[in-house]
Amino acid sequence: MTNYNPRDLADLVIKPIVTEKATLLLEDNKYVFEVAPKATKPEIKAAVESLFEVSVLKVNTVRPPRKKKRVGRFIGYKPLYKRAIVTLQDGDSIALFPDV
Repeated sequence: MTNYNPRDLADLVIKPIVTEKATLLLEDNKYVFEVAPKATKPEIKAAVESLFEVSVLKVNTVRPPRKKKRVGRFIGYKPLYKRAIVTLQDGDSIALFPDV
């Protein structure tokens, strides 16, 4: 396994995704993140392990198709993004909702 620069890894994980489906996956110890579109699975695994100090078992990625958006007569597209579903080892967890 190659060594990654920790500064580059921090830029790969953009934000956690909190949707109804993502919160249901939390019961199976799976966390959903929006990641950079060019990030690979080994890079995502290394980034999550270094940022949150957990051990990752598996990484699944999804690149949903771009949706059309229309403003008046102008047609554009929403930006392209990539989701990563990260499965953690039993006993590990990430505090997405820290106690206020």
